Amino acid sequence: MTTTPGGEPIPPVAHDPASRRSFLKYSALAASVPALQSVLANPAAATAAPGAYAPVPPTAIGPQIPAKGYLVQEIGTRLYWLTDGFYQIMFLVTKRHQDKRQRVIVVDAPPTLGGNILRAIEEVAPGARISHLVYSHYHADHIGAADKLRDASLPKLVIIAHEQTAHLLKQVPESSRPPMPNRSVSSRYRLEVDDQVLELHYKGPNHSQDNLFIYAPRQRVLNVVDIVYPGWVPFRNLVVSTNIPGWLNAHNQLLEFDFKTYIGGHLTRLGTRQDIKIQQEYLRDLEHYGRKAITEFVNVGPLFAKYPGNPWAVFKEYLDILTQTTADAVTPAWTSRLGGADVFTFDNAWTMVESLRLDHKVLGPFGTLP
Repeated sequence: MTTTPGGEPIPPVAHDPASRRSFLKYSALAASVPALQSVLANPAAATAAPGAYAPVPPTAIGPQIPAKGYLVQEIGTRLYWLTDGFYQIMFLVTKRHQDKRQRVIVVDAPPTLGGNILRAIEEVAPGARISHLVYSHYHADHIGAADKLRDASLPKLVIIAHEQTAHLLKQVPESSRPPMPNRSVSSRYRLEVDDQVLELHYKGPNHSQDNLFIYAPRQRVLNVVDIVYPGWVPFRNLVVSTNIPGWLNAHNQLLEFDFKTYIGGHLTRLGTRQDIKIQQEYLRDLEHYGRKAITEFVNVGPLFAKYPGNPWAVFKEYLDILTQTTADAVTPAWTSRLGGADVFTFDNAWTMVESLRLDHKVLGPFGTLP
């Protein structure tokens, strides 16, 4: 049974095709459902106070970041993971030869890492130069320091991205635009630099229209940004993704690769196949309880009665109730399993509810009128 944000049950009400017009009828119904009255009076009552968050579970905690501000670790043959605890990237270094300088392939350039990318490379491969930079996607929080890498690279830095990335970057004012890519990927691209290999795959829109799956087959490392957050729930609103069905399906696409280590672009630690399956479980719970909330809460009359002549207020509160109902059902089971479950589950529930409505036609009382 659907509950209010305060935890009280809202009994299912048989659908009435005239519900959107019968305000007086539903005003009477509202008086008969005290729990709903409480929600209508104070829809934000169940939200957590600022700072009142649960402890982070041990499974979300990553390695200690040194005082220098970054951690760099070799996780495959000359493939390095670099993190500051908020963002993470990988870079690959070619084999050392007496007659030529080592070259480096870098994937992404988050501003929070910035110059530490260059410091980390110099630390593990003194004298090496960046020859290739791969953009996972166009978002500035992942490639905003690319100009710093370009200025410190070999005479001509090869910047590789999906073919849509250049179009998306051109929509940004030039003054705040990262360097434009000069090599594009359509569906699949194999990059070979001396003894290092990267495979770039485009699987369709998910978090963004241009997000690439970046795979190092020899080291069995998969780097796909803004899909899975090992040890943590996804960032708010399902990572503010462009295409929610595509983003959800990307989890299955990740598991098609033969990898042992996953780099997700954010937060505290590396991931495994099991981390992807755990996030899928969390998302299935959101989908299940979101669908349940929509299908059981069919009586929107009290909202029309509360906000006569203001359809936006009606719909906002309707969505808030569905979202809080979903979050209340999901959060308790996940607070001890994934970091931030109490922080972002409400936001993630809101987006899941909207995807169910808009992508899957689970419209509840706003479905097709007979």
